[in-house]
Amino acid sequence: MTPDDTGARRPPVRVGVVGLGYWGPNLARNFAGLPGAELRWCCDGRQEVRERLAAVHRQARFTGDLDDLLGDPELDAVVLATPVPSHAALAVAVLEAGKHCFVEKPLAQSVADARRAVEAAQRAGKVLMVGHLLQYHPGVVKLKELAMSGELGDVQYIYGNRLNLGQLRADENALWSLGAHDVSVVLHLAGEEPSELSAHGECYVRPGVEDVVFGFMRFPSGLAAHLHLSWLDPHKERRFTVVGTKKMATFDDMALEQKITVYDKGFDEKADTYGEYITRSGDIYSPRLPNAEPLRLECEHFLACVREGATPLSDGHSGLRVVRVLEGLQRELEASRR
Repeated sequence: MTPDDTGARRPPVRVGVVGLGYWGPNLARNFAGLPGAELRWCCDGRQEVRERLAAVHRQARFTGDLDDLLGDPELDAVVLATPVPSHAALAVAVLEAGKHCFVEKPLAQSVADARRAVEAAQRAGKVLMVGHLLQYHPGVVKLKELAMSGELGDVQYIYGNRLNLGQLRADENALWSLGAHDVSVVLHLAGEEPSELSAHGECYVRPGVEDVVFGFMRFPSGLAAHLHLSWLDPHKERRFTVVGTKKMATFDDMALEQKITVYDKGFDEKADTYGEYITRSGDIYSPRLPNAEPLRLECEHFLACVREGATPLSDGHSGLRVVRVLEGLQRELEASRR
């Protein structure tokens, strides 16, 4: 139990995790270990998966039926880590059952479905949070701080590389699987939605499933953003670069240390001429970042929002904006196919 400001003790937030495949066990681990939370249920349709996790989380109840969670009057919140096509429908069911809902990214595979989930949260008066993990990463938090503080000057463009010789998917292309991360970060840094989209990609391994995608966004302010997304690359990169009029900054999530680097580089107008510029190359530094697991920070944020009735950083409307951009990029991708 967690004491509040008056010293009184509050009951824990009782949480159920649905979907125990790749990512669900990480969510279960965090909610089981966080102060002020109780992992009450774990749900998965596969008996062997339930048996394996039951040995780890002995305090939780295990089931293959979501209705067991929705019918538990003492359960406060449901965390969905199920396959992407199920996200929106399950989120609506959770919210209509009167539970708070955390759903992994993306919120839905269409704007219409994402909007239904947002409207269900509004009707229920419950928290809807989308698991756009990078918005809680200390590196992205610092990148946003640098952009907002004016240290970089006016942000001119952003580009992201998310590359790997990675897992190929049959039901999801690189745009939706990898781009959901990067689009959420770009929108978070930009603070606005794009007015222009374009995308090109290629299906080299599986017909009809783009394993390489290049996406472009232009914003009303003049800011531009470019994304390179690929499962077919010799490099493993997870990196963002933000270029401003004063300085530039890079967030490299693959770096063991110095994940953020700020470069005092740019062009300065020459004082003795008109319209001529000289290159400036000044100091380079790496600010210290908290050594905290981003997923733990994200789970803590969800719990705080449930307790306080606050709006999450990556709320349903934020998730809807990401889906809107992904859907627009997908249309451009399809239009560009030969």
